[in-house]
Amino acid sequence: MADPSSYRPRPGEIPDSPGVYRFRDEHRRVIYVGKAKSLRQRLANYFQDLANLHPRTRSMVTTAASVEWTVVSTEVEALQLEYSWIKEYDPRFNVKYRDDKSYPYLAVTMNEEFPRVQVMRGHKKKGVRYFGPYAHAWAIRDTVDLLLRVFPVRTCSAGVFKNAERTGRPCLLGYIGKCSAPCVGRISPEDHYELAEEFCDFMAGRTGTYLRRLEKQMAEASDEMEYERAARLRDDVGALKKAMEKNAVVLADATDADLIAVAEDELEAAVQIFHVRGGRVRGQRGWVTDKVEEITTGALVEHALQQLYGEETGDSVPKEVLVPALPDPVEPVQEWLTVRRGANVSLRIPQRGDKKALMETVQRNAQQALVLHKTKRASDLTTRSRALEEIADALDLDSAPLRIECYDISHLQGDDVVASMVVFEDGLQRKNEYRRFQIKGFAGQDDVRSMHEVITRRFRRYLAEKEKSGEWAGAVDVPVNGSPAGAPLAAEDDGVIGGPKDDDGRPRKFAYPPQLVVVDGGRPQVAAARRALDELGIDDIAVCGLAKRLEEVWVPGEEDPVVLPRSSEGLYLLQRVRDEAHRFAITYQRAKRAKRLRSGPLDEVPGLGETRKQALIKHFGSVKRLRAATIEQIQEVPGIGRKTAETIAVALARSAPAAPAVNTATGEIIGEEEPDPTGGSSGESVSAGLPDDRRGQET
Repeated sequence: MADPSSYRPRPGEIPDSPGVYRFRDEHRRVIYVGKAKSLRQRLANYFQDLANLHPRTRSMVTTAASVEWTVVSTEVEALQLEYSWIKEYDPRFNVKYRDDKSYPYLAVTMNEEFPRVQVMRGHKKKGVRYFGPYAHAWAIRDTVDLLLRVFPVRTCSAGVFKNAERTGRPCLLGYIGKCSAPCVGRISPEDHYELAEEFCDFMAGRTGTYLRRLEKQMAEASDEMEYERAARLRDDVGALKKAMEKNAVVLADATDADLIAVAEDELEAAVQIFHVRGGRVRGQRGWVTDKVEEITTGALVEHALQQLYGEETGDSVPKEVLVPALPDPVEPVQEWLTVRRGANVSLRIPQRGDKKALMETVQRNAQQALVLHKTKRASDLTTRSRALEEIADALDLDSAPLRIECYDISHLQGDDVVASMVVFEDGLQRKNEYRRFQIKGFAGQDDVRSMHEVITRRFRRYLAEKEKSGEWAGAVDVPVNGSPAGAPLAAEDDGVIGGPKDDDGRPRKFAYPPQLVVVDGGRPQVAAARRALDELGIDDIAVCGLAKRLEEVWVPGEEDPVVLPRSSEGLYLLQRVRDEAHRFAITYQRAKRAKRLRSGPLDEVPGLGETRKQALIKHFGSVKRLRAATIEQIQEVPGIGRKTAETIAVALARSAPAAPAVNTATGEIIGEEEPDPTGGSSGESVSAGLPDDRRGQET
């Protein structure tokens, strides 16, 4: 590992000008390329105390052995040079978008004497018009098949064309009218080229001209009683409209725009692009990248723009580019796009209307692409094996942790404190063994005490299972947060089914121990989990914690965390396990909170279901009026007998509010608030009626 001070430039050597810089390793390979408005200020950020650098930046500067730079005159030139060098050197520490598939395009070879319509993949060629990309090649062929009725452009290969030219006989498409047969001289090169240009104009979104022209010709043929020709034109109009219907109108003002959305987590990012031409979605594509450098959403967008338009010119760059976040600064990027197009390009964030709604759709696609990528990555056996081996090496374990359990605490400002336990075996989820806990040992918010309680309860149950099977001489009774030893602090398993079975057929909830316990948190949570295991006499289970801020792995008794490389499969697996525990915990916490907020006096009546509760509220209008009703009046509600009516009356009497208070300043009587129609009091929770951003932060 190199010391950055060994290759730091002397003061005054670095110019205070725009430029592009390259970090090289000891083998002279370029490992990072960056641009800056001021090279002196930007490079100074890399040569500071290593403890102040982000782990990813620290890894880069300690891998490098030298730095060099090139001065340019403007930020736009710096942007262009940065893109060129990233393409040339493929540096390992730069964000590199990779296509999740090779997208097919509809291409028209306008650089040939007789332009050809075909499906093309890979790098774009000069002189070829491209439309798309499309999700599937068959979608292109379906569209072309419809359009060939109106624009019979050549679609055959060079070999087929030369063979037909030699024999003087066209192919089948020439006989059925879906090719103008330039191979046998039925159309001149000039007319065929014009036909190909009309095809391109239609694909580019200029559809109204051709439809109106065909409809006019159809009407003229009908007036002249040329009904067969009119019928053919009618079918041509139908074919064009059917081809247009394949791309739904999403923007009514016939906008030409590209919409870019980004979904990201700490390790990876997915980008989705919708190409809208003439108000219709003409193509879609997406990329996924590892975040090997510290980067903002705006910087991810900037890299995506470089990837999209770095080799494009003219109309291939749309008039409008809509993004979720703007690069900083935005002016050089916008000027660079304008130069690529040769006309003004608007780069902005949509704020309202159809464009914002479409951007939300693109964002959902990006999120789904990221989830799909993670699922595919997790399902690979080789990758999972490598991840488990990396975790074992990093934590100094004797063997790969085939069973991992992860725990997370969730609450809302100290209320409804719950915990989750998720299980991964061989790197895959075991959802039938997930468990949920309510924190019962104390009230209030204390993540460390909560973690100690949960770990103690889970492994006390494990020891009890071992004692039952004779594998354990005697379970250790350990008090949990002040509770007496052996107190029945069981896990809440509502809605969880399956799992290992006991001899009597009941689920064995905690029968199997993990090789590794992961907690969501840093050093305090890890210490609490280790202390809980030590108190139970368990010393053969490893413990670690994953802190969200810098994705550091904490080990009990260590002053410094274990920092896994950002590209590590082991870190990716630990992050996945932690995120799943967080999701499971917060889902349970929200369900408990919603249940509490919906609760009311009628919930205390045994045997009274939702249907009869709703019938009572509908009949009386409110719990206040129901409380004032007699038993006979309650019996009038369908489905309510005398015994149930008496039970309801007793329950409501017990929950009756105190006498109304009087405001001494105004003399106003402060009465009971009317409950909501579900039977819950409208005053039960101050936060229940507040906007989401004022209710407090869930953890």
